[in-house]
Amino acid sequence: MTSRGTPSRFLKSVLQNGVGRYVCQLKRISIIFSKKAQSSLGVREFIEEGVVDYANKNPGTVVYVSPQPCRIPKIVAEYLNGNMREEMITSKTSAQISELLNKLSSQSGLEVIRIRKPFHTDNPSIQGQWHPFTNRPLSITPVRPPKQGSAE
Repeated sequence: MTSRGTPSRFLKSVLQNGVGRYVCQLKRISIIFSKKAQSSLGVREFIEEGVVDYANKNPGTVVYVSPQPCRIPKIVAEYLNGNMREEMITSKTSAQISELLNKLSSQSGLEVIRIRKPFHTDNPSIQGQWHPFTNRPLSITPVRPPKQGSAE
């Protein structure tokens, strides 16, 4: 925690993702809903229409559909780093659920927190950071326009 009271960290890649091929961090999706409850109407509609399309677009993600007697339908997302995330989908439409699943599949599973700096290295340079005037000789003075009053 910082002095501001909010957690922060340096920008980093999850499991070196992006160094080789891209690996989707979402491991498993569980859709829990009721067969009879009114709040699960949009979920049942999504299961009839879009769950097969979602599974075909994301072959690396396992999709479980489990009808249970419950009041509040939810989506439980499990990520490769072990984090789990529950999203309540009460009274959402099929399109909203599809959008939520796409959002969950594009996330890494880490909490969304403040980034300290947009760059970070584990091996900092002892020479300092480069800028355009690093290797410029000191004897060269900047070129200035000639004075208007002087005749050459």
